[in-house]
Amino acid sequence: MVYSMTYVVENLNVSAKTLRFYEEQGILPNISRDEKGRRVYNKQQLEWISFIRCLKETGMPLSQIKAYKELYELGNTTFLTREEMLIQHKLEVQKKIDESFKHLEEINYKLAMYELQKDEVMKNPNHNFKCHGLETTIKN
Repeated sequence: MVYSMTYVVENLNVSAKTLRFYEEQGILPNISRDEKGRRVYNKQQLEWISFIRCLKETGMPLSQIKAYKELYELGNTTFLTREEMLIQHKLEVQKKIDESFKHLEEINYKLAMYELQKDEVMKNPNHNFKCHGLETTIKN
């Protein structure tokens, strides 16, 4: 079964421009065309597009994605190298998640401090309230 570019765009949340770019860069090779010259994709290519998007959305650069694809095309002799690439990327993604969680905790703390002081600020808008080391002056 083959799928049109329209199908891919609508169902995989990727733009036609991006698909053409991936093809031009060799990240998405061997795209067939129908009798009218329009790009068509097979199931394996749809799976690869989904994987490219996953890697891209987690911050992997296109150059690394292309290197992964090239290793994949070399077959099982590159299995361990590809696995190591994904392990390293996973560690980088986990580090970013941990950092984002830390930042989220700081924001939640700040919001909790605001909640605790909200009634006082509303009653006394000209008073300087300190919250997490920052001083705020509310002026009329």
